[in-house]
Amino acid sequence: MTDQTPVCRRLVGRTAVITGAGSGIGLATARRLASEGANVVCADIDETAGKAAAAEVGGLFVQVDVTDEGQVEALFKTAYDTYGSVDVAFNNAGISPPDDDSILTTGLDAWKRVQEVNLTSVYLCCKYALPYMQRQGRGSIINTASFVAVMGAATSQISYTASKGGVLSMSRELGVQFAREGIRVNALCPGPVNTPLLKELFAKDPERAARRLVHVPVGRFAEPEEMAAAVAFLASDDSSFVNASEFLVDGGIAGAYVTPV
Repeated sequence: MTDQTPVCRRLVGRTAVITGAGSGIGLATARRLASEGANVVCADIDETAGKAAAAEVGGLFVQVDVTDEGQVEALFKTAYDTYGSVDVAFNNAGISPPDDDSILTTGLDAWKRVQEVNLTSVYLCCKYALPYMQRQGRGSIINTASFVAVMGAATSQISYTASKGGVLSMSRELGVQFAREGIRVNALCPGPVNTPLLKELFAKDPERAARRLVHVPVGRFAEPEEMAAAVAFLASDDSSFVNASEFLVDGGIAGAYVTPV
């Protein structure tokens, strides 16, 4: 890992709304975007974690259940009313519960819960961020998909995988639909990241962790700060011609057949 301190301030005066900002990729991104000058709105269902994140970055905390349409609508209205614009929406909140496994064992309740949090929430966040961006004539939406949206895995988490495929397809469609209004929509597709979610999963099953790690060409999982750097790029004008893309930040997994020993 190298020093993640940005060398420039590309987001001065812009407002960024981040869901799932209390931990993992969301928290690392809140720090990064704030360091680049953005007004950061930290949205999370966890009041303690969300407030701590907002306090750290000098931003605004909004408690939100991202599956609740009214709360999501209020989130973006609050961002606009507080800072006067909605320039960046990083729709990042998601879950990967242990009862989401093989299609043969995953129940319908688990399937629906993951779809609601991982896919429907992104639909809602895009739906309510877009009108502000349309009025401004500019905006960048970054939706968290996954490398599993473009690859299959025998260690299945069936609803998670399906939800991330949906995020990728929806991001592509929106990027095309709103491109001539100055709005870009991209899907960030991380490889495995050292987040609390992944650490908890793999602590319970080290064999499953080892089985995944062998497929990563660079030989390690990503750090949240590396994802945050990718989000900062997609949020900024440096990525002005990047749109409707599957933005893979996966250490080479999607391009690998046999990895180094």
